[in-house]
Amino acid sequence: MKILSPAISRLARMRHGRIEEWMNEPIAVQREVLQDLITHGQYTEFGRKYGLKEIFTIRNFKQAVPIHEYDDLKPYINRLMDGEDQLLWNTPVTWFAKSSGTTSDKSKFIPITQESLDDCHFQAAKDVLTLYYNINNDSDLLIGKSLVIGGSHQISKVNDEIQYGDLSAVLLQNTPFWGQWIRTPELSIALMDEWEGKIEQLALSTIEENVTSIAGVPTWTMVLIKRILEITGKSTLKEVWPNLELYGHGGVSFTPYREQFKKLIGPGVTYLDIYNASEGFFAAQNDPDEEGMILFLNHGIFYEFMPVEEYGKENPKTIGLNEVEIGKNYALVISTNGGLWRYLVGDTVQFVSLFPFKIKVSGRLKQYINAFGEEVIADNADKAIAIACEKTGLVVNDYTAAPVYFGDDTKGAHEWLIEFEKGPENIEAFTYELDCALKSLNSDYEAKRYKDIALVMPLVHSLDKHVFHEWLRSKGKLGGQHKVPRLSNDRVYVEEILQIINQLKKTN
Repeated sequence: MKILSPAISRLARMRHGRIEEWMNEPIAVQREVLQDLITHGQYTEFGRKYGLKEIFTIRNFKQAVPIHEYDDLKPYINRLMDGEDQLLWNTPVTWFAKSSGTTSDKSKFIPITQESLDDCHFQAAKDVLTLYYNINNDSDLLIGKSLVIGGSHQISKVNDEIQYGDLSAVLLQNTPFWGQWIRTPELSIALMDEWEGKIEQLALSTIEENVTSIAGVPTWTMVLIKRILEITGKSTLKEVWPNLELYGHGGVSFTPYREQFKKLIGPGVTYLDIYNASEGFFAAQNDPDEEGMILFLNHGIFYEFMPVEEYGKENPKTIGLNEVEIGKNYALVISTNGGLWRYLVGDTVQFVSLFPFKIKVSGRLKQYINAFGEEVIADNADKAIAIACEKTGLVVNDYTAAPVYFGDDTKGAHEWLIEFEKGPENIEAFTYELDCALKSLNSDYEAKRYKDIALVMPLVHSLDKHVFHEWLRSKGKLGGQHKVPRLSNDRVYVEEILQIINQLKKTN
């Protein structure tokens, strides 16, 4: 490892010129990516069905191939998992990423080809390292190990050759040999299924390591950090790992967690936002002082952007990079070297820069509140929570929100279930600041709140720390990349959680 680390660091630093090439020629590079995808896809059952062999322009591609959601591709995926090939991609598919989604009872199995591993997930991960080195010239990141907080690994029962697991588990299982040397913990712990025991083993097995970077979803990373501090008696993680210099976070917005992480970890750590999903590695932050992530344009993914108002239409319109606007919400549509074709990911993004192209994740197509025309998205909610915390000195660990519908004699409202680090002494003060922040961030919400015309003051509940934990457990979604949905336009999740609260009260 002592020999490999400097060599890997040199290679990573040398690659920045290649990154600048596709950043400077984004439109041309994306055309080349699409042509390469079509070249592979034309020999598949999907390609023959939609005539990919005869497609030579982006316009032809969009005319010939409809937009697909998971259920549209599911028949192909089921057959792939039964051992068939040449269906969506022209090379064998032996791995599938089991998508955690949010808390859906249904799992999605995203095909992972060798090309998507090498040219997308692994290449993008190396490019993150390159981007980091570009802003930290004196970094010694690879003198230590990277702590990866991932999911679990399972074997498909359909076919002995077909395997699946959380994306993080699939990547860990396929990491090149040198990658195993620069990460921790050992694979048997990293891939444990039982999450509570896993947190304990993660803590105990890594305390004595020289950890220089961490990667993981903030909610579960925070749980691990607190356990490590309990075991060691230290005040900050930098006291445990003095050489820690990078935390790569993703999965949920980091905005509500940033200040708490700074307190838990200590000074001298860079925080980078990373957008890596089961469907592909899409983007990463190249400057911690600037909002937005660089969109990865030369990693086997062709991007289209659907204005959110088009969602649900029979023939929804999508646009390319040459037409996108800053600050507008788009649903992400991708075609990939994993065999996904014009696939609607479900995330919404906003552009914060057009040269280079930088995005931020603004929410999910199905995670919003618009019961009264207020159009509150996850980005609004995350920022409002952060503002309210700053105003009141409180810390929020997790939350979810949903509408309260009109009654015979009552007006509408938003109901928030919030887990605070320490229960607030004055929940009314926090509620007031949350409401004010939402008004400042969303003019539609502000209009509906004017003189309580449509919406009254939010209803905020302070939850015990184990409530969300128990709810995720009840859904079979404890740990890994699973997370509490921020917003819902119906009350299904909220009612389930309230029911758990009532059950816990009865048993106590």
